[in-house]
Amino acid sequence: MGTIYQSIEILSKEKGIDPQIVVDAVKDAMLVAAKKHYHTEENLVAEFDQQSGAIHVFAVKQVVETVEDAINQLTLEEARRIDPEAAVGTDIRVSKPTDLLGRISAQTAKQVILQKVREAERETVYQEFSGRVGELVNCTVKRMEGQDLVVDIGKTEARLLRKEQSKLEGFSVGDRVRCVIRSVEKSGKNPGVLVSRSAPELVMRLFEQEVPEIYDNTVTIKACSREAGERTKIAVQSRDRDVDCVGACVGMKGMRVQSIIRELRGEKIDIIEFSEDPVSFATHALSPAKISRVSVIDPNEKHMEVIVDDSQLSLAIGKKGQNVRLAAKLLGWRIDIKSEEEKRQEVESQMAALVVSGAPVSVLIDHGLGEKVVEKLLEAGVGTIEKLGAMTPEQLEEISGIGPKTVETIQVAVNSYYAQFEEPVAPEVEPTMEGQEPLAAPAIEGGAATELAPDAEAPEPLAAPPDESAAAPGDEPAAPEAGVPEVHEAAVAAGPEPDAPMKSE
Repeated sequence: MGTIYQSIEILSKEKGIDPQIVVDAVKDAMLVAAKKHYHTEENLVAEFDQQSGAIHVFAVKQVVETVEDAINQLTLEEARRIDPEAAVGTDIRVSKPTDLLGRISAQTAKQVILQKVREAERETVYQEFSGRVGELVNCTVKRMEGQDLVVDIGKTEARLLRKEQSKLEGFSVGDRVRCVIRSVEKSGKNPGVLVSRSAPELVMRLFEQEVPEIYDNTVTIKACSREAGERTKIAVQSRDRDVDCVGACVGMKGMRVQSIIRELRGEKIDIIEFSEDPVSFATHALSPAKISRVSVIDPNEKHMEVIVDDSQLSLAIGKKGQNVRLAAKLLGWRIDIKSEEEKRQEVESQMAALVVSGAPVSVLIDHGLGEKVVEKLLEAGVGTIEKLGAMTPEQLEEISGIGPKTVETIQVAVNSYYAQFEEPVAPEVEPTMEGQEPLAAPAIEGGAATELAPDAEAPEPLAAPPDESAAAPGDEPAAPEAGVPEVHEAAVAAGPEPDAPMKSE
C-alpha cells in the first residue's frame, strides 16, 4: 500500500506542487465518496496512513448527557462502549468501513482528486508567474487550438491568443518565438499564463536588450504606444546630457532599431524624445508632420488642440487616424487636429455667433454702462445686447429710471460693443478720399495733365487751394489769362511758387 504515497510524490513532482496538497485532495475525495455512499449528514473526517497507504474515515460525535442531535451526539453510556475513557464534552470518533465504497464513489473520488490537483497546479503557476508580468520569455509553439497557440515556456504551458498576435506574423508547431507575459489568471475562460506578441511591453523589452544605454538606465523609456503589425511610437529620455537618447536607440547606421524591426516582421517604429512640456512633447509625437502651433484647452482634462498647415493635415492624422491616435496614447492627452483653414473658419463662425446670438447685457459694463442701469434693463426683460440695440429711444425711456441722458449712455455702450467686431479698415480709407494731394499726384507723375483738361469739374477743386494761397500778393488774374501751355498749368496746380518768376517776366 506504500506505493500509493509514492505515486502521490511522483505526481507532485510532475505538477510542481506540494505532496501534502495531493494527500489532502485524496482525503477530501474519500470524504465526498463516503457521504455519497452512506447518505449521511454526519461530521466525517479522513486520515491517510503513509506507511500502509490506507485511508480511514471516521464519524465524529460529541459526548453529551442529553442527546438533542442523534446524528452528531452520543450519550456517555454509548460513548463508553466505544472508548472506556470517554467523558461528557469530549469527541468520539466512530470508524466507517471504506471497503464498501462502490465504483461510482471511486469515480467521484477520482474527479475530486483531479480537480484539487488542477487547482493546486494553477495556484503554483500563479505564485511563480504573477510577479513576472511584462517579462520577455522564449517560447516554443507546441500546438494550435483554433487560431490560438499553446506555447511551452518551461515549467508550464502558456496561451498566445489570436488577438495577442501581430497581423504580420504566422507560426508553425516547433517555431521559437519571443513573447512577453501579459497576465496570469487562476480562473476564468483562459486560466494559466497568457503571453503576447502585440503588447507595447514587447517593444520596450526588445529595446532593453538591444540598447546598452537603456539597460544601464542612462536612457529611460518613458512611454510606448503600439498598433501591432503597423506602427509603434516610443518616447525615450536621456539622463546624461552627453548622450543622445534617440541616436542611442537608432544605433550606428540604424543597426539597433533595424534588428528590432526584423524581430517584429517589418513593423514601423518612431523613436521620439520625451519632454515634460506637453506642447513640446506633442510636437515631437506627431512627427513626421510639421506642427504650426499647439494650444492647451484644458490641462485638468488633458485636452489640447493642434493646428497644422493645410498640406500637413493628412500626414498629421495618418492612415485611418493612426498617427494622431498613437500620439494621443503616448501623451495620455486628448488631441484635436485642425488645419489653418478649419481654425480660421471656426473663429469666424464663433465671432458671428457671438454677434448674432446676442451677448448678455451685463457685458456692457465693460463698455461704460453702469451696473444700476444694467439691473433696470434686466428687470424690464431686456436680457441681451441684440434686444437692447433693436429698441428705440422712446421705448427705452418708458423703462422706469431711464431718461434721455441714460439713453445716450446706452447707445454709446452698444456702439462700443459692436465696434470691436468691425475690421479697422475704414480709418485708413478716409484720408485718401478727403485729401486731394494723393489724387492730384498721379495726374502729374503720369503726364496726364492733358487728360484732365476736358474735365470741367475735376480740375477746379484741385486748383482752388493754390489759387487761394496765391491771392495774397494780388496776382489772381495772371494765372488764367497768361495763356501758358497746358503742361505749365499742371505746374501751377502744384503750388504758387513756380508762378512768381513767370509774373516777373
